Amino acid sequence: MAQEIDSQGGEDRDFVASLEKGLLVIEAFDASRPRLTLSDVAKITGITRAAARRYLRTLTRLNYADFDGRYFSLSPRILRLGYAYLSSTALATRLQPFLERISEETGESSSAAVLDGDDIVYIARSATRRIMSIGLGVGSRLPAYCTSLGRAILASQPPEIIEAYLKRVRLEPRTPKTITDKDEFRDILEATRQQGYAFVDEELEFGLRSIAVPLVQKNGQVTIALNISAQAARVPASEMEERFLPSLRSASEALHYTL
Repeated sequence: MAQEIDSQGGEDRDFVASLEKGLLVIEAFDASRPRLTLSDVAKITGITRAAARRYLRTLTRLNYADFDGRYFSLSPRILRLGYAYLSSTALATRLQPFLERISEETGESSSAAVLDGDDIVYIARSATRRIMSIGLGVGSRLPAYCTSLGRAILASQPPEIIEAYLKRVRLEPRTPKTITDKDEFRDILEATRQQGYAFVDEELEFGLRSIAVPLVQKNGQVTIALNISAQAARVPASEMEERFLPSLRSASEALHYTL
């Protein structure tokens, strides 16, 4: 990873490789890795221990990280970085009323997400109840391939983008139902594109079903998707399309003229 960054930086004199490495150190921490040692960070990011130490010490000095003598962890100050995005864009503000209306009409949680690399990132959410074992909120990340939001966005991309994604991504099983065969996944994306929505049935987590539609912007691009998630015990798979698609499509069509 470090070599790749260095090669990218060598192609652009304005590229600051040290900044990207510092951001990689921040991104090494997540819900499954809230506390990391110096060696952990070096291994995850692919940078040297000496460099990792400098970045971690700098983050600690600036109060973006805490250190207890062995483990580093991010401090609440790191939220400034995420809040800078939320406060500088009106996107989440525009989406939120539509998600709340969807939740009122259906009684289920609804979300909006964008594609960031090979993951989706939640940018707005209206939660009626907790439906996953992990808590979801604005800023949460999940693999695109096993989420309805991710599939709705991916299926709307040009063929070359889809093929590049399939070439680099590993389709790891999250449950026994997760689609891991790339040819089968390619067919699912094509079906998603043709029908105009994505449906995921317990592929991300047992007991969770979700359905999503792409949000086609005025320029014809799709970078956002809207979804509804429901517990499988309450909502049969056969009812997902009939009960939820009208609300999702209505919101998507209305938002088309504003984004």
